[in-house]
Amino acid sequence: MDPLIATAVEAPSTGSAPPPPPAEPARLWAISDLHLSYRGNREALELLEPRPNDGLIVCGDVGETTEHLRQCFMAATQCFKQVWWVPGNHELFTLITKANKTKARGEAKYMECVEVAREFGVLTPEDDFVTWEGEGGPVVIAPIFTLYDYSFRPPHVPLEAALEWAREENIYATDESVLHNDPYESRIEWCNALVKRAEAKLSAAVMENLGKRLVIINHWPLRQDLVNIPLVPRFILWCGTKQTEDWHLKYNAKVVVSGHLHVRRTDWKDDTRFEEVSLGYPKQWSDCQMHGLNINDLLREVLPGPEKPEEGESMTWWRRFGWPTKETPAIFLPKGGTKT
Repeated sequence: MDPLIATAVEAPSTGSAPPPPPAEPARLWAISDLHLSYRGNREALELLEPRPNDGLIVCGDVGETTEHLRQCFMAATQCFKQVWWVPGNHELFTLITKANKTKARGEAKYMECVEVAREFGVLTPEDDFVTWEGEGGPVVIAPIFTLYDYSFRPPHVPLEAALEWAREENIYATDESVLHNDPYESRIEWCNALVKRAEAKLSAAVMENLGKRLVIINHWPLRQDLVNIPLVPRFILWCGTKQTEDWHLKYNAKVVVSGHLHVRRTDWKDDTRFEEVSLGYPKQWSDCQMHGLNINDLLREVLPGPEKPEEGESMTWWRRFGWPTKETPAIFLPKGGTKT
């Protein structure tokens, strides 16, 4: 035997290897409106970095097909310990194309998406709520699905005139053609059923978890006063339901996470933080890329998250470039507008 090898073999043990450093406390992140039908967004998703101790909320509008969902869930579950998903309107579209041959409509299309999530262990509104024990916890993570009922509209516009009111500004959502409401008679009826179901589940969660607050996840904003889309203001019709206006109080929410608007913002209402976490279409976040940011920079930290501003400070942060900093100020610039 080589004398050097013999010396190493016969050398007394110096003890076991030192223990690995403790894992960083788990954090909870969120993003929505990935819109993977766009190649630029699919390429952005490929840059997602591992955070193996953390959780990720995917807050709807991943894309229109089950293949888009699989692409998202594969990347997300490879990078995060646990993933949650709620549907947006785009997942509910029924588009008959060469790439998407499904004929599932309405509730059946939604359940088709849920089955894809279950292939990857992704939690959905159809699963039991679970408790988050990481930083900012313990809290109950509550994914829900509510849709919309056209009640986000000015007081002078009656329901029967709502679509015509939107058309006056050339606004007409694609949903009206490809988001079907089967087996319900209308999207309003479907919304009402979903709201009742979510109310029952949230009420039970509050009673079963006394002392714990909730993180409510829904693609559509819970409150009309959080909808600010200057380029298409009358699109507000398709942005939620007034039935959820007080849910942050009623169900003891610590944070409410939503998407849909493609306008990143953080708001504080009462003792609840509201996070809009959209990525958006490639052109809508191209200015972020010009500042050297990618999808990892636009993940929103839900927990532990920022502290509530001091009294007298603004309770709304516009997060055009992600997290507000001195280098990337928290501003939103409407077309032709000024800093707000």
